[in-house]
Amino acid sequence: MSEKMPELYFGDLKAEVPIVQGGMGVGISMSSLASAVANEGGVGVISAAEIGFIREEFARNPKEANTLALEEEIKKAKSLSKKGIIGVNIMVALTEFIDLIKASIKAGADILFCGAGLPLTVPIEEIKESGIKFGVIVSSAKATTLIFKYWDRHYGVIPDAVVVEGPKAGGHLGFRYEQIDNPDFELEKIVPPVLDAVKVYEEKYNKKIPTIAAGGIYTGEDIYKFINKIGVDGVQMATRFVATHECDADIRFKEAYVNCKKEDITIIRSPVGLPGRAIKNKFLEDVEEGKKQPFKCIWQCLKGCEYRKAPYCITQALISAQKGVFKSGFAFAGSNAYRINKIVSVKELMDELKADYAKAVRSEE
Repeated sequence: MSEKMPELYFGDLKAEVPIVQGGMGVGISMSSLASAVANEGGVGVISAAEIGFIREEFARNPKEANTLALEEEIKKAKSLSKKGIIGVNIMVALTEFIDLIKASIKAGADILFCGAGLPLTVPIEEIKESGIKFGVIVSSAKATTLIFKYWDRHYGVIPDAVVVEGPKAGGHLGFRYEQIDNPDFELEKIVPPVLDAVKVYEEKYNKKIPTIAAGGIYTGEDIYKFINKIGVDGVQMATRFVATHECDADIRFKEAYVNCKKEDITIIRSPVGLPGRAIKNKFLEDVEEGKKQPFKCIWQCLKGCEYRKAPYCITQALISAQKGVFKSGFAFAGSNAYRINKIVSVKELMDELKADYAKAVRSEE
């Protein structure tokens, strides 16, 4: 077996290494991180979530600011990446989901990754015409089948990739609270049924659909295991890319990862009603004690957010954290964030992952 990581194909689109950098909002993965990952042969991903905060008109016209900022960041990432793939993560739950897809197409993104809801209604004609690849993010075989069946029946095409995200991921999770620590829902268990669900449509369309494992993958050995033992085509990693020089977050955000301990990683109840994994801090402790953080909602960015009942604004808290202002925000993080002990370059991280993958191959021989 080759000690080199396999390439990852999305149809005619090729990544030299099978690593997708997970999209992280608000403003954690933008053009700097995405282009650095693309230059190392991976798939660099910009998070579209409230990306307009970087523009001065965000407070008065957030919808326009979001689409303009997304277009700018995609174009910037494309200009900074000499090679590789630039993708965009767009949550289905975002109010302007369709507009952000169109903005991504207009700016020349290579691939979309859409989760946090079922991406059923999409601008399929624009997607087909542009040739942009479309990946779906799921947490179960049931959701996979539902999406593929809908696309097959209504559009006559199927998505180009599937990301299976397990309960060890950071940020909002697609699981109920009681499922997060239940061994029946660990990534190793939920991936095989998704592979089976995808295979049905691969055979129908005579088309290879790459399946990508996500959530809790930390080392090159993990990558080896999921590709060679469990049978996925690639992995998605987000947490490890936070502690890189190229990550778009403030240095204090990165240091929150470097300095956190295992017991600091906690599950919270987000204002949008979903469980999420984050690094415990005073802001979250105050929320847990019932202290409301006053805020003014500038617009309903998430379809299901009942902002009048929310103890704080999730968007404003994440923007504050991105800027390193933790008195009014907090950092989402994956279950392994506590294992990070230094900030490195994306190249150093990728080289480490490749070396560890090769070591895992040798240990099997």
